[in-house]
Amino acid sequence: MALAGQLCRPELALATPADLPLATIGRVPRDSLSNAEARRIALAAQGFDRPRPGGRVDLRHLRAVIGRLGLLQLDFVNVVVPAHYQVLFSRLGPYEMSLLDRLAYHRRELTEQWGHEASLVPVELWPLLGHRREDHPLRPYRLDGFVEKHPGYADLVLGEIDRRGPLAAEDLPVPDGVERRLKGSWYGTVPRALLENLFGRGVLAVAERRPSMARAFDRSERLVPPEHYGRTVTRDEAQRELVRIAARAHGVATAADLADYFRLRVGEAQPRIAELIESGELREVAVEGWRGSAYLHRDARLPRRVDAATLISPFDPLIWTRRRTERLFGFNYRFEIFIPRDQRRWGCYVLPFLYGDRLVARVDLKADRANGRLLALATHYEPGADRAEVEPALNAELETMAAWLGLEAVIHGSEPSLS
Repeated sequence: MALAGQLCRPELALATPADLPLATIGRVPRDSLSNAEARRIALAAQGFDRPRPGGRVDLRHLRAVIGRLGLLQLDFVNVVVPAHYQVLFSRLGPYEMSLLDRLAYHRRELTEQWGHEASLVPVELWPLLGHRREDHPLRPYRLDGFVEKHPGYADLVLGEIDRRGPLAAEDLPVPDGVERRLKGSWYGTVPRALLENLFGRGVLAVAERRPSMARAFDRSERLVPPEHYGRTVTRDEAQRELVRIAARAHGVATAADLADYFRLRVGEAQPRIAELIESGELREVAVEGWRGSAYLHRDARLPRRVDAATLISPFDPLIWTRRRTERLFGFNYRFEIFIPRDQRRWGCYVLPFLYGDRLVARVDLKADRANGRLLALATHYEPGADRAEVEPALNAELETMAAWLGLEAVIHGSEPSLS
């Protein structure tokens, strides 16, 4: 099943003379890849094998990246910059962050859905995630007793949205005598718990993000174009297309890698992988050092070299699957923001640095906006990294990032009051 729409059909045929003619991989008389080849294929599939745009970045560039990746995981932790903005920066360099908001909340080419985790996905994927919405619990988390006592509350909320348009949790009342706050729940309030449930089930969709990042919701049928909202596909068809997108975005991957991209179970993904092998879209290969089979997408490219030099968000699809990251790069990555400070090994908000085709360092970063500084609190180089070569490239990238964030200086070294 081929999806229509420019976001789901990126122009990926951007091979350069440095590429091996990777339709070639399907033709060479071998069924194995070295780990270095698999790593370069994976980086090319993620868009790291090409230079950043030399001029102004516009909507076309964002569409191409998102189309290649299939989705952006949302994360609004603002220690440096919300992660979904940085995923684009890592591939495109400095750009106006409002462009992503325009695609999502004004042009509505993207929609928030549960994809990998909470994600922005091309709106064409709405029908493919129907099974996720069908499987969502009918009862809001932590509101079981509330639902029985106030059976009309959901209808009241929907009526308010129908009458007033997009609303956030803060805009909605609670029944008389009900405590607004939900103790011990990350949802925070009764209205938010209900809105999140209605969103998860597809009754509501996200209309906008307010300056506070709070989500305002409206009826899904008002926000999702009819050709996508009204389109139904079987669970098998949907999962096959999701695996296809994951395979294209990975280049080469294990069954577990492919399943994890859209949070499918491996048992769900395996029959779809078999179908894609039968259709010729995937080829089973062995990769040096990998246990079990790997699957190579027929459109994957194998560049002779990768000349990247960029910091990678903790929520970048390149490193979502930690086992895959270790397999490809020999890089053991753990995001430690929720670990007590005295138990952290690397730091609070640590970004890997991709140099060439390797992850060669990790930097604990913090944007000190009040003082206009990007703080590189600590930098740790990987064993075998040539610091004399890597350090200038890393410093240049830090300066570029600081300028993108509107910060005037990069400061190296820990400051206890800020770490």
